Parts: sequence; structure tokens; C-alpha cells
Amino acid sequence: MDHENPIVTLFGLDFNVTNTIVTVSACVIVFLIAFICTRNLQVKPTGKQNFIEWVVDFTGSIASSAMSKKQSEKFRLLGFTILTFVFVSNMMGLPLMLIIDDYQMWKSPTADPVITLTLAAMVIVMTHYFGVQEQGVKNYFMNSFVRPVPFLFPIKIFEEFTNTLTLALRLYGNIYAGEILLGLIASLAQSKGIFTWIVGIPLEMAWQGFSIFIGSIQAFVFTTLTMVYLSHKVEHEESTEHTKEAS
Repeated sequence: MDHENPIVTLFGLDFNVTNTIVTVSACVIVFLIAFICTRNLQVKPTGKQNFIEWVVDFTGSIASSAMSKKQSEKFRLLGFTILTFVFVSNMMGLPLMLIIDDYQMWKSPTADPVITLTLAAMVIVMTHYFGVQEQGVKNYFMNSFVRPVPFLFPIKIFEEFTNTLTLALRLYGNIYAGEILLGLIASLAQSKGIFTWIVGIPLEMAWQGFSIFIGSIQAFVFTTLTMVYLSHKVEHEESTEHTKEAS
């Protein structure tokens, strides 16, 4: 069921053509959704404006459940961007699988471990950036890696790598498995003529619906974990101050 992806070498670097196409396509789709839904904004929202405001409120609730209201307001737009990008990326491979000369030219971006690892690494790096921005380099380092138990420093460093891996592989595994099963069902439907078509088409439709559900859940989980990781970095100083005041 696996197909190779075309590779192009530029300036001594290898570029996966399929990954580039689908990732850029996901970015364009997210931009178009935001652009179309925010044109001609009205005081009393209707239609597409209602939809985009619901998504923004939903991501705001995810952020506020992980951190204080003050901090959640700062990261609401980030949560919206991550949620919509991951959701769109999860859905792209469901309606279409494009194979040209044994090269797979279209799939869900998140069905590739390189893309999910890159996305997860960007999230972890951002958490450190915002943590330093909020607390300063010294306070951030001390609060995140040294306090309250200094000898746990190696474990906390290791935890940053495990967070990256689990964030990436959870998303990749679910989306990749879904696309593999869709491909297997499609192959089964074509294998024995009309009888397998009769069995395969309803099964394919049922799995499509289930894959939409799984893709939506994974977008929610990825966004939620991003907000949780952020809260650990940007709110540590505030929680420490509150503890001192209480004592």
C-alpha cells in the first residue's frame, strides 16, 4: 500500500515534492477559510462569520482551560491557527488519494512523520520562546529546569524530547493508520467485481466518517496539549508568586 514520494534535490538538499505540495495546500486552505469568513464583518454575525467566531471562541475555551484568562487572550490566535491547520491537514487525504507513476502526489500532510515531528518541534520551541519572553532567560531556566528539585534537571531536559515525540507520533499514527485502512478498503472493493463493490462502498463511507471524527479529535488533542505546554512555561512564575503570597 505504500508508494514512494518524488524527491527533488536543490542546492544539495533533498525536498519531498508531495510533502511540499500538501503542506502549502493546507496553508492556502486555512488562509482562504480565514479570509472568506472574515470579509464584510458585521456587528450581528451571520453565516460564515458565525462559523469563524465559533471556532475562535472554541479555541479560546481550550486556551482558558489550560491557563489564566489573561494568558489565554494572548494565545487564542495561536490556538486558532494550530487547530485549523491540523484539522485541514488531517482531512486532506480522506476524499482523494492521487497516485501518478507509482508516486503518491496527494495525501494528508499529517500522515507523514517528518511533518508531524516538525510541527511538534515548532510547538515546543515556541513554548520556550514565550516562556523566556514572559520570565526572562534566567528566571525561565530556573523555574522550568532547576526549581524546586535541582537533581531532576536531566529528567526535565529528557521530558522536552519525549513531549516532542509523543505530540508528533500520536497525530501521525492516527492519521496514517486511517489512510492505510481507506486504501485497503478501496483495494478490496476493486478486487472481485460487483460483489466487493457492494460491500466495499458502504464500508469505505463508514470509515470515512470515522476518520473525520478521529481527525477532528486529534486536532483538538494537539491544540489542547500545545496550550498545556504553553501554560507550564508562561505561568510558572505567576504560580510561584501566588505560592509565596499564600505562605
